[in-house]
Amino acid sequence: MGCLMDNLTMEETLQKVEGFIAAGTPHQHVVVNVDKLVKANRDPELRRIINECALINVDGMPVVWAARLLGKPLKERVAGVDLFEALMKRAAEKGWRVYLLGAREEVVSDVKRIYEKKYAGMTLAGYRNGYWKPEEEAGVVEQIAAAKADLLFVAISSPKKEHFLGQYQAQMKIPFAMGVGGTFDVAVGRVKRAPLWMQKSGLEWFYRFLQEPRRMFRRYFIDDMGFIWLFLKEATRRRPAAR
Repeated sequence: MGCLMDNLTMEETLQKVEGFIAAGTPHQHVVVNVDKLVKANRDPELRRIINECALINVDGMPVVWAARLLGKPLKERVAGVDLFEALMKRAAEKGWRVYLLGAREEVVSDVKRIYEKKYAGMTLAGYRNGYWKPEEEAGVVEQIAAAKADLLFVAISSPKKEHFLGQYQAQMKIPFAMGVGGTFDVAVGRVKRAPLWMQKSGLEWFYRFLQEPRRMFRRYFIDDMGFIWLFLKEATRRRPAAR
């Protein structure tokens, strides 16, 4: 549907990240779900940024199912919230420096407090909320670069986080930078994760909608309906010509 995807398991993804950090050069990560595919179809610059990322995971069972139906089966879904948790644990074990960017001040500060308590070896290189004026952006970038973190997690909405990282990652020089969307809210318990059976059934989006119906209605029931058209278009394109 116009976006590249790495066919990796969670463990293979973690091994790739370890390699990025060992290399020490900037790498950008992105997860692709229904909403991201629809946005990328409408935003050529977002699609370019996604396809130039060093690591692209699939986060969303509908995308996993669509890939299977299109003859490109994927090993598994690598959810962004699960990858964040796994990387925070590994960062504590390996002494990687972590920078947290995004969400409200009280949320990001709670994430810092919770994970410093949860993992004894956690080293936070810095943290900052996700609200700044355009004229403050250069200062935010300089602040992150000066922290010399190994991992940067950006908890702001799409496509803003992809554009931010696409524009500044080379300047910030973070070995691994990842957009995590609303993961900080999940980490501190402000938003509940769907039960495991709903995650595996592809109903996690519906659980999220039930928690924030006014905010999520347009995304799930209007904007993301474009995914059906994208899938049908791709299925038609892949259909072999009649002899």
